[in-house]
Amino acid sequence: MTQQNHIPLKIPVIDGHNDLAWACRDKRGYSVADLDSEPESALSMLQTDVPKLRRGGVQGQFWSVWVHTDLEGADSVQATLEQIDFVHRMVEHYPNDLHWAVTADDVQRAQITGHIASLIGVEGGHQMNNSLAVLREFARAGVRYMTLTWNSSTEWADAAVGEVLHDGINDRGREVIAEMNRIGMIVDLSHVSAATMSDALDATVLPLIFSHSSCFALNPHPRNAPDEILARLADNGGVQMITFVPAFISAAFRAWQEAGSIGDAPAVTVADVADHVEHARRIAGVDHIGIGGDFDGSPEMPVGLETVADYPNLFEELAARGWERADLLKLGYQNVRRVLRANDENYRTFTA
Repeated sequence: MTQQNHIPLKIPVIDGHNDLAWACRDKRGYSVADLDSEPESALSMLQTDVPKLRRGGVQGQFWSVWVHTDLEGADSVQATLEQIDFVHRMVEHYPNDLHWAVTADDVQRAQITGHIASLIGVEGGHQMNNSLAVLREFARAGVRYMTLTWNSSTEWADAAVGEVLHDGINDRGREVIAEMNRIGMIVDLSHVSAATMSDALDATVLPLIFSHSSCFALNPHPRNAPDEILARLADNGGVQMITFVPAFISAAFRAWQEAGSIGDAPAVTVADVADHVEHARRIAGVDHIGIGGDFDGSPEMPVGLETVADYPNLFEELAARGWERADLLKLGYQNVRRVLRANDENYRTFTA
């Protein structure tokens, strides 16, 4: 088969993490215009736009509403609300392509009608400003998951990097998780320390996710999930969504980056990402894996996974390794949609 006649392997994707909202804040003044076209200049291109989402087979996206920890207190809450507003405005601006979604039923309806289900996740517990009232208001605004920390520990949970304050989570952290469970907001363990991962698995009564994390066994980066944590996902019913960020995928790339990024970067490829997917499958099981690319949240991406159009390349690599379509569907969207559904009843009760 010639390259020009090649038909990509299209597996539907619900991706766990995309930073388009912050990229549009940073580069476009929060404009939602022209995301249905692809700029000619590669230098001006986002990693995400509607045509690329369509080519990539994306049927659902958790849009990250991330705020840097440099913004604190009320400023952090305001910036988070601005991010949420961006997602709402973006969905309203492209009604033929995007569909607002908060529940698994919403996602399923969008998939049936050919829309891209648009959900929201808050990427750091600091963004609730240690207020359960703010957490609840985020839920009322449509937020369906919150990452317990970003890259700094909060008053109640330790991050994967930075100062260790609690050796996991403290009583306030358990209170936050209990409230998240009560209101149906999914607990996200990306960015947290291994001790926080373990404590959160002890505390939660509902399935949780890693919205964008890879495997510590293949690259001992503190942002990655250790095997002893992945082995507990089956009992929890949760999902690890593998991210594509090169420093999390490749130990060689991480070492190059930490040494000052001098010279050519070590190559990171689709095959390297597939290795993490297969490792997570071996440890957690095929029902507990997903995809959280982190597009527009990292300037570098693996060769063959440069934009959201490129998910088919990962599925083709896995199919070449013997993966059946049924398992690719679990990876692509079915597992994370199941976790969403498991949290939906509490979310509906809270927002009724």
